[in-house]
Amino acid sequence: NAKIMKGIILSGGKGTRLSPVTDATSKQLLPVFDKPLIYYPISTLISLQISEILIISWPQMIPLFRSLFGDGSHLGLKIQYAIQDDPRGIAEALIIGEDFIGNDNVALILGDNIFISDALDSSITNSFDEGATIFTVKVNDPERYGVVKFSEKKIEDIVEKPKLYLSNQAVTGLYLYDHNCVQFAKSLKPSQRGEIEITDLNKIYLNNNNLNAINLGENASWMDAGTFNSLLEASNLIHTLQKRHGRLFGSPEIASLQANFINQDQLKHNLSKKPKNSYYKKILSHINPNV
Repeated sequence: NAKIMKGIILSGGKGTRLSPVTDATSKQLLPVFDKPLIYYPISTLISLQISEILIISWPQMIPLFRSLFGDGSHLGLKIQYAIQDDPRGIAEALIIGEDFIGNDNVALILGDNIFISDALDSSITNSFDEGATIFTVKVNDPERYGVVKFSEKKIEDIVEKPKLYLSNQAVTGLYLYDHNCVQFAKSLKPSQRGEIEITDLNKIYLNNNNLNAINLGENASWMDAGTFNSLLEASNLIHTLQKRHGRLFGSPEIASLQANFINQDQLKHNLSKKPKNSYYKKILSHINPNV
């Protein structure tokens, strides 16, 4: 009897690295090629067959996200909103989401993380029972990331920005937890930078022999679009991939259709209210390849 899995998107932070672009808006609303950045993580949650989603952001931004998604019903989702007034760490999202999580499992994803991987589908959520699961990607510069140290395929440690080479497997901004994550997060002491760290939470699961790592595969792309350069690189990559494959990446409309959260008629109805621009035309071409 598999437990339901809910989703949390942490879209906090003031986006200071992207000022002045973020002075009047949220980083997660900036465009990555043809859609807002937050479309990518929400599409990832949908492809994991998650339909109940909590978006956490700072107070001024909630109305903007609400104007983008509403209650999510047009996508077959139930979207709620909650406030993180100061960035006190990624793990705090789980404390803020305590009532939302309840006794269920939860997927936490960072609002500025873009995943392109065939490995992220419902089989992951269906096979998740308890403990925690992290997702790793091979990187060329592991010293910039939290890195997983393995011994005999088992996770031995997670080290933030290792000075010495441990492995090239970086921990990405997607995490699956059982409901114990809330109490574990509450038990954490803030780090030197005053945040309760997600790595410390993952280490609790590791010490309990309850942490699993899934590698997203050789062909996966993962980007954290938090700087001017990475934002541009992400836009260029999405543009290239969509041109090459003739389909949209990171479209919640398409993801919801594929997850059977909505059907073709509902999607066509949604699109009837939208402008006939290249983004919505591409969605139509997914429904009817002859368009």
